[in-house]
Amino acid sequence: MVIAMQAHATAEQVDAVREQLEQAGMRTVAGRDGVRVLIGCFGEVDAIAPVAVATLPGVESVVPWRTPYRLAGRQLSPAARTVVRLGDGAQASVGDASLLVIAGPCSVEGREMLLEAARGVGRAGAGALRGGAFKPRTSPYAFQGLGLDALRWLAEVRRETGLPVVTEVLDPRQVDLVAEHADVLQVGARNMQNFPLLAEVGRVRRPVLLKRGLSATVTELLLAAEYVLARGNRDVILCERGIRTFEPATRNTLDIAAIPVLRAETHLPVIVDPSHAGGRADLVAPLAYAAIAAGADGLIVEVHPHPEAARSDGDQSLSLAGFTELMRGLTPFAAAAGRTLVQPHTPGREAAA
Repeated sequence: MVIAMQAHATAEQVDAVREQLEQAGMRTVAGRDGVRVLIGCFGEVDAIAPVAVATLPGVESVVPWRTPYRLAGRQLSPAARTVVRLGDGAQASVGDASLLVIAGPCSVEGREMLLEAARGVGRAGAGALRGGAFKPRTSPYAFQGLGLDALRWLAEVRRETGLPVVTEVLDPRQVDLVAEHADVLQVGARNMQNFPLLAEVGRVRRPVLLKRGLSATVTELLLAAEYVLARGNRDVILCERGIRTFEPATRNTLDIAAIPVLRAETHLPVIVDPSHAGGRADLVAPLAYAAIAAGADGLIVEVHPHPEAARSDGDQSLSLAGFTELMRGLTPFAAAAGRTLVQPHTPGREAAA
């Protein structure tokens, strides 16, 4: 249930209500709706009677939760937008007026290759570097990533270029190791409902990039985010990356409508992966433009210095020149959406300039 306090309720009255609820075994979270404080109550609702709560000093009303995703939803803070900051020095952010572009190779294939990619996407205006150390592959015989070596290279390249690092974690047992080397923990589409993994990334204090599952509904995506939020990690970025449909012309079908739906349903930032949606490099730009026009807070794009030689997802990876062209093309779409393409100050850009 959600308790709306009266506009003139004192801080002492708010504290008293929360204390009584917590003594009854509830967990409470406070938000604000204009001048009123809203108290969200989590736990067994039968443990305390809503009628009794309504009689407490300062309480205006008691209403049920409107959605099953309580922390991810807007009921506690209807006007709020979560801004997630990436990197220890907050070099980049997503969820504000800026447009975050995360770019880099599908897989880390070597230190020099990664450094070349990072310098290239940094020069073009990317705010963060992506790169897979552990790769979930449909075939057990496909390239699975370079593991710990790749994590170490990601950390080294971050120090050299200043770009925050985004990389995928596949297993709850990997979370601390990946968090030690990366700035953002990505939970991929195949793991969107891996609930032990969601709970574990909720435990650590690293932003989480949560990709929508291949056949997941918007509600299921938000409930997956709820697992992370419920463990105390409030820095969740949602990613629409296309869903599986009957259409074979593209790798997946980009659900453009999900972007404004998510922005209405949640305060969490929403980014789009046009690379996995289209599955072809020539589709990345038009899908990216459509995503920004629909209200996306950012993009995550696969970029490889030599796509023809990539060990995974070469067909959908942009070259460095192609990514530079994409970033130029994004400028008018960002402006029309009221956003700015921020280019963080990084040593990599200075060295390459």
